[in-house]
Amino acid sequence: MLKSLLGKSAEARAEAHLAAHGLKSVARNWRCRFGEIDLVMQDGTTLVFVEVRLRRNTDYGGAAASVTPAKQKKLLAAARLYLAGLAQLPPCRFDVVALAGDDVTDWIRNAFDDMG
Repeated sequence: MLKSLLGKSAEARAEAHLAAHGLKSVARNWRCRFGEIDLVMQDGTTLVFVEVRLRRNTDYGGAAASVTPAKQKKLLAAARLYLAGLAQLPPCRFDVVALAGDDVTDWIRNAFDDMG
């Protein structure tokens, strides 16, 4: 329960951070059989799939390092399913927003390979 509340709070802070930089919220916690996309944002004409990572310490590489190849594969599959529901395919990218405590510590644009 506490972990879920912390996660929702981190997602809200990440969303506010991205909105302050001009991105617009499209969806939050979009779920499908492959998993969940934390945030879907619009950055101009680009659709941005955002993974939010919260870590209390950086003993294991921090929040950004926790987006493993297996997690990337799940996010790619979920994004493909999300895009299948759209009439037109927009340009896309995958970002990671890392938080430590209450602070956004890193916003990694194009954090990993896209739909190719």
